[in-house]
Amino acid sequence: MERVRIGELAKATGTTARALRHYEQAGLISSERAANDYRVYDERAVVRVRNIRYLLAAGLTLDDVQVFLPCLDGDVAAAPPSDQGLRVALERLAVLNERIAAQTEARDRLEAALRDTTGSPSREATAS
Repeated sequence: MERVRIGELAKATGTTARALRHYEQAGLISSERAANDYRVYDERAVVRVRNIRYLLAAGLTLDDVQVFLPCLDGDVAAAPPSDQGLRVALERLAVLNERIAAQTEARDRLEAALRDTTGSPSREATAS
């Protein structure tokens, strides 16, 4: 199995060395130290990091991703979710929906306050 250095793994996965160290600290990936003390990763880490990034982009947190550890080396997007994975995803969706609702309410209050004070802006004007 070939080993890759942190910069090579970052480049292959479209992330940064800092993010990789963060994933490692969270226990999502692991490395070994080469003789020169550089971090080296198993080449299979490319798939694992891409899956981590996929799950993060979907709105999950690093803590949420922990639930998916058993399947991070496969095709996460195509695999059916486990009951626990589905539960975590549904809980995260509820949190995101609550945040969106709170932000929408805040925007609407600010918009109303501006409209009351200045007579503008309309939603169409602020969307551009």
